[in-house]
Formats: sequence, C-alpha cells, structure tokens
Amino acid sequence: MSTIEKALAKQQQKKDKQHKVVEESAGVMSSMVIQHEISSKAESTNKDGVNNEIDIYIDKESMLERGYMYDAGTRKVTQEEFRQIKRKLLNNAFGRASKTLDNSNLIMVSSSNPNEGKTFISINLALSIALEQDKTVLLIDADVLRPSIERELGFESKVGLIELLLSEVNSVSDIIYSTNITNLKIIPSGKRHHLTNELLASNRMVDIAKELAERYPDRIVIFDCPPILGVTETPVLSNLMGQAVVVVEESKTKIEDVKKATTLLNEDMAIGLVMNKALKSSKDLYGYYGYGYNS
Repeated sequence: MSTIEKALAKQQQKKDKQHKVVEESAGVMSSMVIQHEISSKAESTNKDGVNNEIDIYIDKESMLERGYMYDAGTRKVTQEEFRQIKRKLLNNAFGRASKTLDNSNLIMVSSSNPNEGKTFISINLALSIALEQDKTVLLIDADVLRPSIERELGFESKVGLIELLLSEVNSVSDIIYSTNITNLKIIPSGKRHHLTNELLASNRMVDIAKELAERYPDRIVIFDCPPILGVTETPVLSNLMGQAVVVVEESKTKIEDVKKATTLLNEDMAIGLVMNKALKSSKDLYGYYGYGYNS
C-alpha cells in the first residue's frame, strides 16, 4: 500500500469514528427526549389517574356577570352565605355526622320542580368548596334529561356520565375533566340517550357512586340532579348519596311540593333546604339565601 493509500485509509477510519460518535450521541438525545415525554405525561396525570391539564376553560368574567362566584373577594354577602351552607355540608361529609351517613361526601342538589335554580346553587356550591385549601370538588351533571352545566359554564359537549353508564368508556377517570379553576373538576352529562332514566337507576350507577365515594374520600362530589317530583330516578339516586340540598324558590315553590319531594328522598340522608331568589334588596338579585337542615 502506497503512502497516499495509507493516508486515505487513515482519514476514512477517522471519519468512521466520528460518525459513530455522532450516532451514539443522537441515540442518547433520542432517549432523553423519549424519557422527557414520559416524565411530562406522568407529571400531567395525578394520583387518581386524572389528567391535570386544563380540559375545560371557564370564562370567569362571564360567570361573575351572571351571578356565579369563583373568588372569595367577589360578591361578599352572597359568598359568605354560601360559606355557611358549605360548612354544614363539609361537617356532615367529614365530621362526626359522617359516621352516621352512607357516602357522606356525595351530595345531590335538586328541587321539587324544574326552573327553581338548582343548577345555579350546584355551581356556586362547587365554586365555594373549591376555595377550600385541603379539599377538591367534583361537579357532575346528572340531569341527563335536561343537562345545563355545560351551557352555564360555556364549554362544548364532551363524553360524560351517559357514556360511562353505557360502558362506552371504561373508567370514571376517563370522564373527569380538569378546569382552569383550582380544585374544581367536572363530569358532564354526555350524549343524549333514549334510556337515560333507566341508566340512572341501573346497577352501573350504583357501582359508579360507590367508586366516587370510596376512591376520592377527601373530595366532595356534587350531583346536579333532575327535579324530584315527576322523575322517578331522582329518589332512586338519593339512595346512593349521603346528603341532599333541595332548592326552594321564594314566592313560587309550594310548601306542599316541598313536603312531598322530601318524603320521596332517602330517609337516612341529611337533607337541607336552600331558599333561592329571596330578595332583601333590589340591588342584589342573588344575595340572600336561607338554609335549613334535618338529619
């Protein structure tokens, strides 16, 4: 081999060695990227297997304009009244009363008849509880006949409770959506279905309620339920929960309807009454509520 050939061979060996180093470095970088992606996915999922990324964005300013509260410093009178209501619910859920209630952290919100403000109360209670430092709240639109939480909070329809009841999704965590409001998560009603009544009264619903009560023991779960009178599934749902908030519209709801509605609920649950749209001043439409409690 000539001197020139030896030099070319040596140069080729040097190039081959450089290429090998580059390839190994690229392999390390690729591994690092993959590992970073795995870590990012792990960080975006909490201990319950629920994605921490924001799935539902809520327009807070729009909510304020419509009487909803997400900040302790807004609408102070009404905020304080919701604090009083939620304190009773939290005490029942986690205090001494919890030992006498089944699924004490599951709370249904309903009314005797439609259009008495139960969804307004459901959302504001959820927002008030979300302000707690050591609690989270899960708001479920269980009024699958006339779902309204997605409309009120302004987000598009998503897979929800109906799909879970139909076993079209496998896990509760698949339909729990994070929001841009700290500590607030949502399960929407899901798609419309001709067997919604039967689904709410099914054994599958019993299993879901049990899982929500036991898997998330530090969480309040609020069900915005259909009205009680004329809907047989709502009394059935009450057997799965520890507490009920019955919304009463002042000057509209008949006392006879309230008495009849409460007698249809599970007699072993804690039942509270919230008076909605009670006007003390024309300046504040939503600011005054009454709360009664029976055990």
